[in-house]
Amino acid sequence: MSKLLGYVSLGCAKNLVDTEVMLGLLKENGYSITDDLSQAELIIVNTCTFIEKAKEESINTILEMVSYKQNGLCKGLIVAGCLSQQYQDELFQEIPEIDALIGTGAWNQVMTAVETIEQGNRSSIMDSITNIYDERMPRIQTTPRYSAYVKIAEGCNNGCTFCIIPKVRGAFRSRTIESIKAEVEGLASTGVKEVVLIAQDTTSYGIDLNDGTPLLTDLLKELITVDGIEWIRMLYLYPTFFSDELLDLIVNEPKLCKYVDIPLQHINNMILKEMNRRDSREDIELLLKKIRSQEQHITLRTSIIVGFPGETDEQFDELCEFVKDIKFDNMGVFTYSQEDGTPAGMREDQVPEEVKEERYHTLMAIQAAVSEENNKNLEGSIDEALVEEIEEGENNTLLVKGRLKSQAPDVDGNMYIEDCGEEIQEGDILKVQVEQGFAYDVVVTPVSFND
Repeated sequence: MSKLLGYVSLGCAKNLVDTEVMLGLLKENGYSITDDLSQAELIIVNTCTFIEKAKEESINTILEMVSYKQNGLCKGLIVAGCLSQQYQDELFQEIPEIDALIGTGAWNQVMTAVETIEQGNRSSIMDSITNIYDERMPRIQTTPRYSAYVKIAEGCNNGCTFCIIPKVRGAFRSRTIESIKAEVEGLASTGVKEVVLIAQDTTSYGIDLNDGTPLLTDLLKELITVDGIEWIRMLYLYPTFFSDELLDLIVNEPKLCKYVDIPLQHINNMILKEMNRRDSREDIELLLKKIRSQEQHITLRTSIIVGFPGETDEQFDELCEFVKDIKFDNMGVFTYSQEDGTPAGMREDQVPEEVKEERYHTLMAIQAAVSEENNKNLEGSIDEALVEEIEEGENNTLLVKGRLKSQAPDVDGNMYIEDCGEEIQEGDILKVQVEQGFAYDVVVTPVSFND
């Protein structure tokens, strides 16, 4: 009889991939996954430490899992990921119910942690942060069967002054094109139709393999040849290495989603310099102008930080006007989080929390109006859509929830079909016409199944 394993994966999609690999290793060693944590004999929490709210969520989740050791069947609690890497001593000391800590480079040692627990001991496994998984590692896909994340690189060399990631994830390191293609081929063979390529800085892919020159376009040219894969989406496309060749490929290759996610963080040149970002406002505007000048609409997404130390009212106003002008299709906004061990975190000119919150709500209100206008402009247009959920609607009708090709999983809005036919199934890709656009979601009608 197999042992029951419960898990919680927090934070970004990059963290989720690590979780899926650990689950694969545990399955190979006799564990099966249960959704009922009270029945789990082993529980893994893969943590995030990117911002203060993520830390709080990680700590609260760990404490919640402790209750299953006290009142459930759990005999072993493993805490993995970024929080473990950054605060290993504090976690072991403050939460004695934790049986094992696994650092960001030690996910492949999960069975070592389990064996130590079985011997009645605690362990902290913090190997050097150099690992990255490859296609040979077992992996249990936790996303829907038709969509999967593929991590093409790990770590980061950018050294943004607000970010702890290089310290907890290590230097930037890329997988080989051959390894990534083999994994995508394997995913396609199981029915995956959409792959989402992720890294801390996706446009830098390959710089460590090719004397500082990125290899992202070379990778994409290989992946578009994989049978069965219909959508290829990229997240975290930093502007520095966003080349004309990459843009041309996105525009002209049907399998590549016309979707560009560029984490900008700010637009004021002084703030960008103090963040240690590599690109100026002028660089950014030139790139965005190129993207917006294409005949075919390309969905633009970005992420912004408000309340960075020293941010003035004038600098924030500049950011607001920029957002109004560019009209991003989607935007994530974060209040600056003062992180231990970062240059920005040590500055004395921290912006008061109430000011950060006010700026957050101001910018989100601006973006909500922009997004609604953008989605209304989609009315009458034809796009592809991926069916994700089907449930009963009113009057014995079926309600479909899913995503347009221009919407990424987990971070963007949704697509709805209010009265669909019974022939539509989860995982189908349809041609649809946008009928109504709202601030975040759209309502569509099917035109035809995609051939």
